[in-house]
Amino acid sequence: MAYLNTLRSVAAGLAFGVAAFSAQAAGNSGLPDILTVNSPQSFDTVVQRLEKSIAEHKMGLVAQASASKGAASKGIKIPGNAVLMVFRPDFAVRMLKASIPAGFEAPLRIYVTENADGTTSVSYRTPSVIFAPYQNTELDVLAKELDPIFAGIVGDAVGGR
Repeated sequence: MAYLNTLRSVAAGLAFGVAAFSAQAAGNSGLPDILTVNSPQSFDTVVQRLEKSIAEHKMGLVAQASASKGAASKGIKIPGNAVLMVFRPDFAVRMLKASIPAGFEAPLRIYVTENADGTTSVSYRTPSVIFAPYQNTELDVLAKELDPIFAGIVGDAVGGR
């Protein structure tokens, strides 16, 4: 049991450190290919709306990580921060058929951060950008199908639909 608690503490610490770095990076306009959409809605509202939108767009929420929840478990308060990992089995099969190494990219991520003024930012890279380095025609086709799905997920969640 002590081993599991230690493992959880280490994982929470790593998630906190990675997410803190990512929060700085996402706000850095010098990073290429990251799309960021801002919402006047609260962090919790945006996360809930994203979860709903992911399901409505027939995608799966594979996993969710939250540095703010990890920090809270240690009694530390930081702004809301979550990574939603999104994919679907049929896309995974097609992706792996096209390129086993591309499996490293799945699930695709949506990054949600709470801003100091109470607004929320949602950031992601388009599937086309993520799969482009593989220079694989089948992945390009797959990515072009996924691009509007991800735009729809974020747009519907942030746009107040």
